[in-house]
Amino acid sequence: MNLENELEKAFGFGEFKTGQKEIISALMNGHSAFAIFPTGAGKSLCYQLPAILLPNLTLVVSPLLSLMKDQVDFLKSQNIAAERLDSSLERDEYSAIIDRAKRGEIKILMVSVERFRNERFRNQLKQMRLSMLVVDEAHCISEWGHNFRPDYLKLPAYRIEYQFPQVLLLTATAKEDVIFDTCEKFDIDPDNVLVTGFYRENLKLHASAISASEKRRYLLEKLDPEQSTIIYVTQQQTAAELAVFLTNKNHPALAYHAGLKTEDREDIQNRFMSGEENCIVATIAFGMGIDKSDIRQIFHYDMPKSLENYSQEIGRAGRDGKDSYCEVLCSRDNLNLLKNFVYGDTAEYDAIYKLLQQIKDFPETNWPVKILSLSNELNLRMLPLKTLLVYLEMARVIKTLYAYYEDYSFTYNLDAEQIVKNFDGERATFIQTIFDQSEHKRKWVKVDVEGIAQNYNCDRARIITALEYIDEKGWINLEAKQTVDMYEITNRQFDLVDYAQRIYDKFQEIEESEISRIDNMLDFFENSDCLSFDLARYFGEETFNQNCGHCSACLTGPIEIKAGELVPISAAEINESLTEFKANFPKEFLSEASAARFLCGINCPAFTKHKIKKLNSFAVYETYPYKEIIRQIDL
Repeated sequence: MNLENELEKAFGFGEFKTGQKEIISALMNGHSAFAIFPTGAGKSLCYQLPAILLPNLTLVVSPLLSLMKDQVDFLKSQNIAAERLDSSLERDEYSAIIDRAKRGEIKILMVSVERFRNERFRNQLKQMRLSMLVVDEAHCISEWGHNFRPDYLKLPAYRIEYQFPQVLLLTATAKEDVIFDTCEKFDIDPDNVLVTGFYRENLKLHASAISASEKRRYLLEKLDPEQSTIIYVTQQQTAAELAVFLTNKNHPALAYHAGLKTEDREDIQNRFMSGEENCIVATIAFGMGIDKSDIRQIFHYDMPKSLENYSQEIGRAGRDGKDSYCEVLCSRDNLNLLKNFVYGDTAEYDAIYKLLQQIKDFPETNWPVKILSLSNELNLRMLPLKTLLVYLEMARVIKTLYAYYEDYSFTYNLDAEQIVKNFDGERATFIQTIFDQSEHKRKWVKVDVEGIAQNYNCDRARIITALEYIDEKGWINLEAKQTVDMYEITNRQFDLVDYAQRIYDKFQEIEESEISRIDNMLDFFENSDCLSFDLARYFGEETFNQNCGHCSACLTGPIEIKAGELVPISAAEINESLTEFKANFPKEFLSEASAARFLCGINCPAFTKHKIKKLNSFAVYETYPYKEIIRQIDL
């Protein structure tokens, strides 16, 4: 097979970019592969062309709705059968896509990793013929990656369960330990791992030591309002305020952050992509999947979260190969904020202990978990809770069985009697039983899945399959709500205190690793080495050149990032600030950690539930080091 001819025929491209042909060749020879290419280097083509050439469906796991939409729109423009499944689809649209996928009429189907928790989708996937599983942003699989997502850690098991013949992993940022960890999980041969390099000559990397009070003035001087620009900040409030400031200074800018409505974010992104707006002030919620070729300026108004984040974010500039300017306004003023975010995602010992106690005491082998309810019950944020459950799976304390919707309801499009007439014998009796044993309200019919399964002596899968069949026929409109993850408790024979401590120590280890990323980033920007080649070396690229000649370190030498002055605070002041907090916060969750999180503005479920964030002292010390605050708390 001549891959260049296939590339020209499918996409109209005359040649491959660096590394693409090697990865595609490995896939076409039946191997699994891992492509670590810098942002903008053409990772998507590595699955798009093989997906066309392979006989069956390629399932792509992607982390972002906008990324899925953009890629599917591009593929459709090339007359390639591609679709996505996401929450924006109407029922009829979703059903039509699933039907086409079952019939083999779709080559590429894009989903989020959370889609695997959907019982209906898991049943439907088993009815599809599959060629390949593609995991975008694959560094999320590794707990040592900079953006670990617990749901990603289950993908190796899904690969086995659904018997995907081969896997392609894609990422722009993975160090050697993450690459090794991820390959081991998917059993990928090191010979089929390709790192193409991270140095991009057209990106002019600069770092300047700027105090917090001077940032706005400095940015105004450097910003070219005629150029397509992204300005990255840490907090939503900073994004909003800076956008207003720039606009008032005749530099029109729009704020983009996770606090905006979905339709507003999409509108802002579309206006930026079309060139209607030139400047976006954004948190890191903006950027993943932004495939705009002519971004000329990237400013980090606040320090990035890590070198991995920095590499991804500057990688959005200059994708057309033309010179682009990337500058970090270096200051230590927001570093405590960055570190405090890390401390917020560390599980407290008491929460770990309570969860293990619940597992030990649960009377049944099968353990149903409603993740939001459990989060509130333990006062544990979603990310550390999901991570904790994954750790327990890895230790074989629990085992994922399946996820299902607790509540199934439907409305009739045909009378029940008319629907039953479409079935014969026992099947007609079964369908009639579902209708008879469901709760009929004024409009909706609520299905008692567990009750029907017990009374009819069948498993719940048969009931769900029957409902989906009737729904696909258009005879009812089916809705499913309230996800429950069902686990099997496989081991209760552990020492509660010892095991809780071991897991807590694991979280501490991850915490230290994340704090080290921030410290490494500081060292990087203050180092006298060339920024461009030092960044490439950080990701394992062997570089023979020592100086790029166009970064700030090469042009003007190293910088010194000075710390802003913090007003000294005493232990008495800190504990005085907790008076209102201690009076309003539930005693069962009261600890030095929860008190420190309150003062540093680090949110948790109990703060939201009990409206703790409205208290006067919430976040009063958000710019101070969390460790310094917690050390002086006396409850």
